[in-house]
Amino acid sequence: MADDDADRGRADGMSLDELRAEIEEIDHDLVELIARRTYVADTIAEVKSQEGLPTTDESQEQRVMDRAGENAERFDVDSNLVKAIFRLLIELNKVEQRESR
Repeated sequence: MADDDADRGRADGMSLDELRAEIEEIDHDLVELIARRTYVADTIAEVKSQEGLPTTDESQEQRVMDRAGENAERFDVDSNLVKAIFRLLIELNKVEQRESR
C-alpha cells in the first residue's frame, strides 16, 4: 500500500517534501479541530454542572460513536480506527469533566 501511495503522489505531480508538507498542514488542522472540540466539550461540562446533570451520558456517547462510524464509512476510512480515536476523545473529556467538578 505504501508503494501505491507513493505512486499516487508522483502521479499527482507532488514531491515527497510537498506531500510531507501537506501532512504537516493536515496535522495542524487536526490539532486545531481537537482543540475546538475540547473547548465545546468543556462548555458542555459547565452546562451539565449548572443543571446538575451527570458527567456521563451513554446514549449521547453512542450517538457520537455511531456518527463516527458512519463518517468513517462515508470517507472510506477504517471505522475501528476512527471509533478508537473518538473513544479516546470522549474518555479524555469525561476525565476533564470529573476533575473540574
